[in-house]
Amino acid sequence: MKRKVITVGIAGAGYASTLHCDGYKKVYGTEVRLKAICDLDLERAGKVAASQGIEKVSSDFRALLEDDEIDLIDICTPPYAHSQMIKESLAAGKHVICEKPLTGYFGSSGDPRPIGRKVSKRKMYERLTEELGVLGEVVKTSGRLFMYAENYVYAPAVQKAAEIIRDKKSKILFMKGEESLAGSSSPVAGRWDKTGGGSLIRVGSHPLSGILWLKKQQARAIGEEITIKSLCCDTGTVTSALEASERGNFRTIPEDVEDTATLTLTFSDGSKALIVASDAVLGGTNNFIEIYAHDAALVCRLTPPGCMDTYFLDETGLEGTKIAEMLPTYMGWQHAFVADEILRGYSGEIQDFVECVLEGRKPLSDFDLASETIRIIYAAYWSAEEGRTICL
Repeated sequence: MKRKVITVGIAGAGYASTLHCDGYKKVYGTEVRLKAICDLDLERAGKVAASQGIEKVSSDFRALLEDDEIDLIDICTPPYAHSQMIKESLAAGKHVICEKPLTGYFGSSGDPRPIGRKVSKRKMYERLTEELGVLGEVVKTSGRLFMYAENYVYAPAVQKAAEIIRDKKSKILFMKGEESLAGSSSPVAGRWDKTGGGSLIRVGSHPLSGILWLKKQQARAIGEEITIKSLCCDTGTVTSALEASERGNFRTIPEDVEDTATLTLTFSDGSKALIVASDAVLGGTNNFIEIYAHDAALVCRLTPPGCMDTYFLDETGLEGTKIAEMLPTYMGWQHAFVADEILRGYSGEIQDFVECVLEGRKPLSDFDLASETIRIIYAAYWSAEEGRTICL
């Protein structure tokens, strides 16, 4: 019997698109055809297409929508474009993968600029909530799959933690998650009107989604419904203390977004979680979730993985070798990234999504998780602006 081929169109030629393409090339059990990629920057799209074996390049998103061979559209654009692309893709009968965050508030007519400093976060939260209702209905009635590209859910360490929590029926008392690094490669990372926020939405969304998903595993295992009761958040731009000459070690220039955030969640069962997100941390990328239950303690390290350490006196011959992420030099002792695409969950998420299209089943990371994550993030921005706890 001939195997079904899943044909993919990719919107956006940034860093996320290359991560997803690497995942598609490792899919097993079926064949994946990377047919087209579109980006307003045709030169950038052409480079990704050439390196990843993608057949066609376009600057027009409609080329993906109108291609009857494409089964699945993978949205890897900046966040401000997500919502409209999701709606148009589903209306065209395509299944959808969407990079984080699901959506956000990117400004409306009459808003004072810059919106990150001058528009009320409560207004943003209310507008976002309305948009989530509309988007949720579109997804529900489309007859197609929506898959949320949250790699934390698929990281082997997080998957193993979930298995243990389900098997032991552990009651989680406290969780702590962090993603911190020295900025972003995106040229629009510092602008609220393009990203919908700063470090909390851009990197904090990962441990937040992972923690929310793990809490749902506990709830299902013990047969209870557990929701978010309240939250309290503090944000800031800590790099504002630096002179221009001192900013060279950081890749993001925050125009009207935060570069550091701490978010505390209180669940309806009384348990707590802490999320830390920062663009002001040197030394590479930190990704982890710690879980403390009534009968277990679990630490999920995504990066650095701790599998291998390296020591170099110089960087000769390493020009094309990836040792670690967000480091200015590979000299001296370093914590090397090993099987990064697997340990961070990128391969697992793409495998799951392709299988979902093939089998017609729901993904582990779905619209509900995407929607809850972004709703909490905007409630957190509201909390930080008003300096108080927000009850949900």
